[in-house]
This record gives sequence, C-alpha cells and structure tokens, in this order.
Amino acid sequence: MSLTPPIASVTALALALFTPTVFAQTEKEKELEARIEQLEKLVQQQSTAAQASPPAATASSADQPIQTTTITPTSSPTTKFRYGGFIKFDALYTDTPDGEIPDGSVGRMFYVPGTIPVGAPAAEESADLDVHAQFSRFWFGTDTVLSSGSKLSSYLEFDLFGGGSNAFLGNETATNTHGLAVRHMWVSWDRWLAGQTWSNFQDVAALPDTVDFVGPTEATIFVRQAQLRYTAGPWTFSLENPETTITPFGGATARSASDDNNLPDAIARWTMKGAWGHFSVAGMLRQFKYQNPASGIDDSATGGAISLSGKWNLSASDDLRFMLNAGPGIGRYLGLAIASDTVVNGSGELDAIDGLGAYVGYRHVFNPSLRGNIFYSLARFDNDIALTGGSVTESVESAHVNLIYSPLPKLDLGAELIFAERSLESGAEGELRRLHMHVRYNF
Repeated sequence: MSLTPPIASVTALALALFTPTVFAQTEKEKELEARIEQLEKLVQQQSTAAQASPPAATASSADQPIQTTTITPTSSPTTKFRYGGFIKFDALYTDTPDGEIPDGSVGRMFYVPGTIPVGAPAAEESADLDVHAQFSRFWFGTDTVLSSGSKLSSYLEFDLFGGGSNAFLGNETATNTHGLAVRHMWVSWDRWLAGQTWSNFQDVAALPDTVDFVGPTEATIFVRQAQLRYTAGPWTFSLENPETTITPFGGATARSASDDNNLPDAIARWTMKGAWGHFSVAGMLRQFKYQNPASGIDDSATGGAISLSGKWNLSASDDLRFMLNAGPGIGRYLGLAIASDTVVNGSGELDAIDGLGAYVGYRHVFNPSLRGNIFYSLARFDNDIALTGGSVTESVESAHVNLIYSPLPKLDLGAELIFAERSLESGAEGELRRLHMHVRYNF
C-alpha cells in the first residue's frame, strides 16, 4: 500500500494547524486551500493507478541466458556442445636389474612390455624416477538432433603425448614442452561412424581400473586407427586401416612396417549386456602385404584373430574383468606390437606369427572413496627361430596391485605396484619392478 496519501493529509493538517485562526478567510487563503485539495486528488489518482498496475518485476541475473546463440554459429540451432578431459600427474619409480630403459623412451612413462631390458647389464644400474603430466587430455564434442529424430555427433580428443616442438625446450632440461597428439576424431550418424577411434577389435569396457596408462598391456588389444563402422543392435562391423609389421629373415635387422596393403582389416563384434555385466566376442580377418624391389620381395598373405572379453559383476562392490586374444597375425594389435605380424621366410614369402594374450583382474570397492585392483597378464608368441632368430620376444607376463583413493569427487590419488618379466627366444630374460603413483582430476 502506498504511503503517499497519508503524507499529503498530514501536510494539509499541519498547514491548517499552523495557519493563524481568523473568523473570515482572505482570498489568498481560499486559493491555497483549493490548491491543496487539487494536490490530494492528484496523489490519490496516482496511487490508485499504481495499485491496479504494479510495475513489472525486473529479471534477476539467474533468469538471464548465459548465451543466446549456439557456440557454433554456423551449425544447426539444435546442436549442443560438449567439453571435458582430465589432468593427470604421474610419478614412476622403476628398477630394471637387467639393464636401463633409455632416457626419453616411452617405457619410462608407462608400462610397455617390449621395452623391458633383457640379459645381464654391463654395469649395475640404480632405479630411475620419472615425473610427467603428458597423459593429461581434453576433448570436444557436438550432438545435433535432426528433423528425422536421429542424432549427428562429432568428437575430437587430444593428449600431451605428442613430444616437444623444440629440440631444447621439449626435454627435461628446461620447460618440458609437450606437443598435442590426436587420439580420436570421428563423426557418427545414426548407425554409422567414420573417423579415427578405438579399433572394433578392442573392448575398452573390459579394461581394469589402473594407475598405469594401460595396465595389463602385454595381453590387451590396444589400437586406435581410422575406420568405417556400422552398428546394428549387439553387432558392430568395421573396415579399418591396414598395416603390416615384418621381421626380416633371420632377424638380422630391425623390424619394419609396410603400408603396401590394398585391403582393409575386416572386424566383426557381438556384445551381450545386462545387470550382471557384459560379454563380447570379436573376430578379425587381415591381409599382409610387403613389396621391396631392392630385395625382390613381393608377397601377400592372410591372417586373423579372435577376442573374448568381458566384465562380470560379482556384487555391488566387486567385479572380474578378463580378455583372451589369439590368432596367426595378431601382431600389432596385441600389447603395443610386442611381436610382428609376420616374418619373411627363406623364399621371400610372408609367414604369419601366432600369438596369444590373456589377463584377468579383480576389483573391490571398499567404500565410496577407496577402491583397489589386482590383475595378472600374459602374452606368448610361437616364433620359428629358424626364421626370426633368437632376439625376438617369446613371452611377457606381469602382476599388478593398486589402491585408488578419491578424497573429493572426480579427484583420484593412486599407487600401483608392477612386477613384470620378459623372455626372448634365445633364453635371455629381464625383469621390471615399478611403483607408479598418480594424481588425476576429471573435469
């Protein structure tokens, strides 16, 4: 209710009280009274109008949109933009009694079975400490709902594992500069996907919860590459970028890679899911091809592999995760290419190398802030040493145990112990003992 009319009345009363009392009003007094009366009527009219039509409430800052247009102005108005990633700090204390993993090697940054030194070292090496944040990453994505109701999506993901852009600044001497590395880049529409992402032969959902970048690396299918993929219910089919890795006859020189393939790797996967977890089967058919005019080699061969994997929920706080991979020519798909796909025989032809990898892991959640994992991993290769020589890897195995503590949402503090052993066909062996710790914040 407006306070203006009472104020006007009080003003009029005050004027009446303080006006000298006379029996007869002068003309001037009559004029003053008329003006006061008109003022009161005007104030009363304004008050009545204000009560009938109160002023519109101003919008608060919470009601104002942060952005009135899409973040991608040239896209459809129904496009939504997504962004995320994590910061990951790693500290690794590594002991390899049979030699030292070279400085700057990828094996100093995470567990890479093929880098474990073998044979007695010329001199005893002490343990090494490596600290970095190169596996921090970020990603962008878009989702657009089309008029048909289907969704058009895109995704780009990068990490800092691309090496330094300057020979001086890109090392540990000064500023530890790191270059961006593309991990994923794809577009999907309805059931189709085109671009680079995890191979259809890889079951990411079956990977253990690790502190290390991969964990059971020797037994894991781990490949990202360009592909065209089609999904139909529990089935996914893909045609993927081919590449052939080759061990020369006798193993006298280093392994090489050939891009002479003219057929893609063909992969099919079937996955069954439920409250109990998931189970997946995948099969792959590959072409191997190598042309070397200098040596007169011009040959092609075929190979393939099968993969069984999954996760079994034992209870609300316990689960088992597993993977089994095997086949002639599984080579570059297994364990970051511990072994080659093929070896050149005495006739200059390509022979596929049989390989097998398997792991099993157990995860237990102690409480919402603490969880732990224990897993074992193994890979073996059936090399014909008459063709490959004795310097190729025969087997690798490792055991891991970790604890991961989350004091705050999205913040993990972890520690993982790794014990691994690598054996060559010559009989030489090497061990790795490592404590890997990390701090990881997801945003």
